[in-house]
Amino acid sequence: MTKIKLCGMMNPPDVIAAAEFSADYVGFILTQGFKRSIGLGTFCELASYLDDYDKSIKKVGVFVDEPIENIMDYYAEMLDIIQLHGSEDERYIANLRAQAGKPIIKAFKIKSEQDVQLAEKSAADFVLLDSGTGTGKTFDHSLIKGIQRPFFLAGGLTAQNVGEAIQTLHPFAVDASSSLETNGVKDKNKMADFVSAVRKER
Repeated sequence: MTKIKLCGMMNPPDVIAAAEFSADYVGFILTQGFKRSIGLGTFCELASYLDDYDKSIKKVGVFVDEPIENIMDYYAEMLDIIQLHGSEDERYIANLRAQAGKPIIKAFKIKSEQDVQLAEKSAADFVLLDSGTGTGKTFDHSLIKGIQRPFFLAGGLTAQNVGEAIQTLHPFAVDASSSLETNGVKDKNKMADFVSAVRKER
């Protein structure tokens, strides 16, 4: 069954809706400077809401070239999974895993077959295949039809196209963020439609 990751949570209604819809993973952008970035205080508040509703949902912290000490000092203990969305190399992944003891998702921007090969070889526990960092655009899915390892599929997935993507690519999980928003704010109806579309394919 394809798992569901809802990402870019910024407000209490976002995480409450994700919990109501029984998402498998909920993502928080914890490196500063991005459209959906949140600070430590907001993350602690949102994490507490999520724990109150459903402790089984995995909290995913998304970082972009973040110093490992920052992750360890402020976030690692509260996270279930750490997602890396920058230029982090294999040494970084090994060091972070040794210190945090948490599963790691490494994101790859898929523009060529070489990018797919890098994802295949990554030592991360999971790979996430995307068109960029929160671009809301799809990439050429034909590039990944032969991938041999489980992956999170992201990039431009909506309630309208996620079913076909699941049927064609059989991802371990699907990940949505910007497509779940209206005027830059998470839209509960869009979240519901996306989750429903995924579950129809399970």
